[in-house]
Amino acid sequence: MARYLVTGGAGFIGSNMARALVARGEQVRVLDDFSTGRRINLGDIARDVEVVEGSICDPDVVKRAMTSVAYCLHLAAIPSVPRSVADPLRSNRVNVEGSLNVILAARDAGVRRVVYASSSSVYGNAPPGRLVEDLPRAPVSPYGVSKAATEMYAETFNRLYDLELVGLRYFNVFGPRQDPDSPYAAVIPIFIRALRAGLRPPVHGDGRQSRDFTYVDNVVEANLRACACPERIAGVYNVACGATASVLDLVATLNSVLGTRLEPEFLPARPGDIRDSQADIRRAGRAFGYAPQVSLREGLERTVAWYKRMEDTP
Repeated sequence: MARYLVTGGAGFIGSNMARALVARGEQVRVLDDFSTGRRINLGDIARDVEVVEGSICDPDVVKRAMTSVAYCLHLAAIPSVPRSVADPLRSNRVNVEGSLNVILAARDAGVRRVVYASSSSVYGNAPPGRLVEDLPRAPVSPYGVSKAATEMYAETFNRLYDLELVGLRYFNVFGPRQDPDSPYAAVIPIFIRALRAGLRPPVHGDGRQSRDFTYVDNVVEANLRACACPERIAGVYNVACGATASVLDLVATLNSVLGTRLEPEFLPARPGDIRDSQADIRRAGRAFGYAPQVSLREGLERTVAWYKRMEDTP
């Protein structure tokens, strides 16, 4: 019996999640089609997890993977706002239809709780201030729309069926195993690679846009706490640091960590990007005791150290 199923378990967040579960001695099954996830992400735990290779878009594969599972951590998705702008149909197919397959399979298998990945992108360009979960959804990208749709399915199914679905709205997650080579790579691995190569980091827009950058271990901890909570906690919760930094602040901090002094290269703003984002994380704290353990500076130091180890090892 696999106590935990991690969909997208070979991806950035999923592989960190699987690794934490293995470290706790849990039985773990990973479902991944390796379209964006990478086998190398599971390298050191490959013998400790059961891998089901296939897509969440295939109901039969999902049903097989869900067999005898107590908790499902649903992290599989087509990530990235720019990717969704370039190919909204695929984002919808995987993020919405695939998530519906996961929810239905969990219902039919009698899974105790599904903790699924949502996103701060559901807020869109909300009014200034900390983002609270009760704000209306107002996504400005196909990716945000796909996450909002999944939340609405989850809310409906929480009412209709004997299944508990918990949505965690992640805010700009970063850390080890985040792919810097993808054409849709996130900003932090792009900046680290550029600065280490002596290149100016590319900044879209004026760089004053702000984000609540969240180290991946904080996200893992939130998932573990959400699974372990003895009370019913169906609903959505922000998972972040509860702090804010501009993209220019991020460049300055990475320059400090790396010992470089490179100014940004400014590029046109990207469609679908939001301007500012900062989370109110009190609801998750009250519901299941979430509190960020790793600050932005410490998370960047750990991430830089990991990339150095990976890229500098012959």
